[in-house]
Amino acid sequence: MECRENPSITTTGATAAAVAVATSPSSFSPISSPTGSFSSFPPRPVSFSPCAACKILRRRCVDKCVLAPYFPPSEPLKFTIAHRVFGASNIIKLLQELPEAQRSDAVDSMVYDANARFRDPVYGCAGAICQLQKQISELQAELAKSQAEILNIQYQNANLVESIYQKMLQNQENSPQYQQDEDSRFFLDESFLGLEPLWT
Repeated sequence: MECRENPSITTTGATAAAVAVATSPSSFSPISSPTGSFSSFPPRPVSFSPCAACKILRRRCVDKCVLAPYFPPSEPLKFTIAHRVFGASNIIKLLQELPEAQRSDAVDSMVYDANARFRDPVYGCAGAICQLQKQISELQAELAKSQAEILNIQYQNANLVESIYQKMLQNQENSPQYQQDEDSRFFLDESFLGLEPLWT
């Protein structure tokens, strides 16, 4: 009597062997790591931290987020203040209308204006500007007054020097030595001209 193999047993055994081979550690294809060694696990994905604006708005921060360069994750208060005054949609719209070279200055201006609005809800940034203009006017008036005082002092010093010089000339003319010098000069002039003296 011949002994025949059971087809079902043979198929089951082959399937089990294939599963064992597929699940064995040696069946995985090696993946090279940056250091040159081989690892059986894929590299971990790089974690991306959303910007402060997207984090506060609770939305997904895409790679080309227009707010990310100006509201980093480390400065959430910067976007919070600007968002409360202007709104996120207005900030995005304004940045999209400006060239990239002017966006940083625009964000700084909005943050400054928002801070001023919190300090002075009525006038905001305009109140700070008016106060600074008032201080400038007061300083200009003080500067003009100081310049006028300097000119007055210079004029007084010039008059004083002139007065001192005139007094020195008068004192020199009234001195006996000056009179003697004048007489000797007169005699020299007569002898130089060849005139005979009036007395002998």
